[in-house]
Parts: sequence; structure tokens; C-alpha cells
Amino acid sequence: METPEVADFLRELSHPLKDGIVSLRAAILASDDQITEHIKWNAPSFCYRGDDRVTFRLAPDRLQLIFHRGAKVRADTAAFSFGDGTGMLAWAAPDRGVITLTDADEVQAKLPAVVELVGRWMRATA
Repeated sequence: METPEVADFLRELSHPLKDGIVSLRAAILASDDQITEHIKWNAPSFCYRGDDRVTFRLAPDRLQLIFHRGAKVRADTAAFSFGDGTGMLAWAAPDRGVITLTDADEVQAKLPAVVELVGRWMRATA
């Protein structure tokens, strides 16, 4: 569900990949009616059933999606696993992955696979 908070943030955003950010946001929100959004870490963040799970990181020359299981380290981190057949996720920790997209063509080319990964992550970490 789109929120005015994120819409306002994006309206004011000056970023070279703004169109890709807007496209990804719309596609992720449209993929599952249980996904909501808000601003976290000064960027759009997606929640599943009320829990933060995927957050944009907006660097000046790229955009990243951080796949996480919340702000706190969980006790079951060592036992957690998630299959990424796309190879897009770089693992920052056993339960924290990062997708980096550097230009508009890459965002558009990978958009369907990114949305599919977001959905699987949301369900796997619910």
C-alpha cells in the first residue's frame, strides 16, 4: 500500500536513478497486498505484516536494496538460510543481503527478478 510519507519523500528526491526507484517501489507494492511502506534510514522501506524486511539505500551513484530481518540481530541467525538462484544478493551477514543496481538499464532488466526475490524474502522471514 502506497503511503503519502513515501510519495512525498520521492517527490522531493533528487537522485540519478529516481525513475528506477519509483518503478521498483511500484512493482514491489503491487506484488503483494500485505507489503506496506514507510521511511526508514532516510529511504523507502518495505514491511511484511508490519515487520521491516527490505529497505532502499540510496547512494549518490547507485541504489541498493537491503534484505534484512529487522534492526536487531536474531538468535537464529546462524541457522537461517535463503536460496538466491539469481546470484544478485551479496551477503553482508548470514541473514542480511544486498542487491546493488548502478544504472537505469540494469534496474529495468532486473526488476522482475528483484520483485520475485523481495516476495520470497518477505514470506521466508515472516
